[in-house]
Amino acid sequence: MIDSSPAPFPASFPAPVPPLEHVPVVVVGAGPAGLTLANVLRDAAVDCVVLEAESREFIEQRPRAGFLEEWAVRALERHKLAGRLLERAQTHSECEFRIGGERHRFAYAEVTGKHHFVYPQPLLVTDLVREYADVKGGDIRFGARGVELHDVDTEAPSVSYTDPASGERRRIACDVVAGCDGARGVTRASLPPERAHIARLDHGVGWLALLAEAPPSSDCVVFGVHPRGFAAHMARGPQVTRYYLECPPGDDPENWPDERVWSELRERLSVAGAPPLTEGRLMEKRVLDMHNYVVQPMAYGRLFLAGDAAHLVAPIAAKGMNLALHDALTLAEALVAYYRTGETGGLRGYSAACLRRVWEYQEFSEWFAELLHGPSSGDPFRAGNATARLRRLFGSPVAAAAFAESYIGSGGAM
Repeated sequence: MIDSSPAPFPASFPAPVPPLEHVPVVVVGAGPAGLTLANVLRDAAVDCVVLEAESREFIEQRPRAGFLEEWAVRALERHKLAGRLLERAQTHSECEFRIGGERHRFAYAEVTGKHHFVYPQPLLVTDLVREYADVKGGDIRFGARGVELHDVDTEAPSVSYTDPASGERRRIACDVVAGCDGARGVTRASLPPERAHIARLDHGVGWLALLAEAPPSSDCVVFGVHPRGFAAHMARGPQVTRYYLECPPGDDPENWPDERVWSELRERLSVAGAPPLTEGRLMEKRVLDMHNYVVQPMAYGRLFLAGDAAHLVAPIAAKGMNLALHDALTLAEALVAYYRTGETGGLRGYSAACLRRVWEYQEFSEWFAELLHGPSSGDPFRAGNATARLRRLFGSPVAAAAFAESYIGSGGAM
């Protein structure tokens, strides 16, 4: 029997009016972090409810990142959450830089012994929802609007929301709230301003994110470092390719008709000896302003933030989904220990444990951003630094090993 009585770790205040139901953990948000956490808790017989503002169909189709680091896949595998992923995912062991009309292949798997798995986030979310809701019978409530957090700094927190079927307000008492609802979610906004210290970095550039209904034109990720602006090619499956084009921050996608998009991609990615780009229908065009942030600490009272609710890493090095999984697995381990043995050390140390990896990934992202954007910055100093970094990357085995370890995320893997 799991003891779901309130934990002793925050300050104690009188409980509010008793709500209609009680569960140990309320998870707000059904992305990779929330669903991974819910699955691990369900397996450990720790009851939880997942509240998701959107529909199941929406979260299973929402286009998102697709690169998983090997440590993350192995961690999911240990929790029996990677069956379909391992059957269907492609693997990548190299990346390619295209600079000054030349191709430079970088075989990071030869250096680290690790590789990336290409598995779009919508597929992972679909797998995790199916496992939690359909196979394990977990409680997930879609269309939950108007979510509000109450008394998270006491021993009796609760979460209220509007039931989509009845339109009535419902409230769930809990021991812990896991905020996994992303950068624009309500959980991060619930932190008192004096307790939420947010560190930010604005890269000063935008990326035009494109999803093309076209087979990949390369067998690996391609980074185009060009004076006209950065460009990238990333496979999302056998018939779908993700492209990025550097553009002014806040640019309007309407400024990028298909003909201009393909012309710029050819200009920035074409090099001697490379096959021509396979063109196709552009299913998505949106501009992402490249910025990062970190919320410190990632916990307040009985509220624990995970994933984009706690930090954002621009998609420069494909770290976001991997960090979200690291948070979820770390929090799941701490909660399972608490409910099994009463041990609160994992919960108390959750924020510090996660922030170590968060800042490692942020530092690498900033370093990599300067390498990719320096030549198009219009600043001779930044351009010179970027050239030096590229030269060192391909000329020094020590520099190559350091890059490979950060790129694959092998350092300190769970």
